[in-house]
Amino acid sequence: MPLHLNLPQEDGRIANYRLTGRALPAATVAPKFNRIAYAAAHVVADPILDGAIDWESTLKFRHHLWNLGFKVAEAMDTSQRGMGLDWVGARELIGRSLREAKTVAGADTACGAGTDQLQRAQSLDDVIRAYEEQVGFVEKNGGRVILMASRALAGVAKNADDYARTYGRILQQAQGKVILHWLGPMFDAALSGYWGSDDFPKALETVLGIIEDNRAKVDGIKISLLDSACEIELRNRLPDGVICYTGDDFNYAELIAGDGMRHSHALLGIFDVIAPQASAALSALAIEDTDAFRKILAPTVPLSRKIFEAPTQYYKAGVVFLAWLNGHQNHFVMPGGMQAQRGIIHYSQVFRLADQANVLDKPELAAARMKTLLSMHGFHA
Repeated sequence: MPLHLNLPQEDGRIANYRLTGRALPAATVAPKFNRIAYAAAHVVADPILDGAIDWESTLKFRHHLWNLGFKVAEAMDTSQRGMGLDWVGARELIGRSLREAKTVAGADTACGAGTDQLQRAQSLDDVIRAYEEQVGFVEKNGGRVILMASRALAGVAKNADDYARTYGRILQQAQGKVILHWLGPMFDAALSGYWGSDDFPKALETVLGIIEDNRAKVDGIKISLLDSACEIELRNRLPDGVICYTGDDFNYAELIAGDGMRHSHALLGIFDVIAPQASAALSALAIEDTDAFRKILAPTVPLSRKIFEAPTQYYKAGVVFLAWLNGHQNHFVMPGGMQAQRGIIHYSQVFRLADQANVLDKPELAAARMKTLLSMHGFHA
């Protein structure tokens, strides 16, 4: 029997919606990719203890990603880093996740190291010491480092040379190769003018200079500007051996597919949401079935664009919303109450697009939970 429910529209009217999506069948063989694919993972809040993390559910979700062939990007923006998850919580998350990864054959985890323990930076030296502390913690626990963009550095750096000095100091001390992190101001307004300029060509020259000066310590760079032309320009100019990781949650399908000459690898928050679909698509790409890759991923792009629509920093609410609908957690409560940053019309649109993208893994459960959310907002579903 078809599933139906009444959903509010953008104009406030109510319309009946019939679910049409089909969940993907479980893979029968272990997935193999020809792209490096990191999924930036969310955390599950304890719904009773304010500010606490449900560690069992949080780590269980990492197993979900590892089992689908993904590497995990830990304690990143998707985990509400700096927006509900502070360094104390992130440090515990990193430690627990790295220990858990050791129990899974082939599991790979890279961890965000930033400067969010600083209350207020007075100088570049303050920023450098904060980076050193976090990088040291990740490496001491056996993790690979993702050097996160720093609000503190953006606040005290006066020019491109200050970025070069800071990154140079940290990279030269790193034990292993590091992934750099270029996060645009649409994700965090405090990062406006990062790399010393709001002008992309100037910022690009600074980034490329830092990479060239520290080439032996840079694995790659994740770029999240939601602009495929900017990513392609960066990708085309990276030195041999340095990887471009797309963080573009608007244009990931085309960037991962590539142009026949170059392609991007992936470090994406949307992969938290569409993990089964992305795994199937990447498996198809690995056997050069690009038609299947595009067919699977194409309907997920409108969903991702809706989840990451402005104000983009609240995309985490859509990520956790779908984790709840798909049964990965038993509530829709987020650290800092971030679920309240999006409205019921937005969630209704996400629900509809998730169904159309075949992302609702358990349609009956998803419909029942959506009806519960609608009733809490005064709608009879």
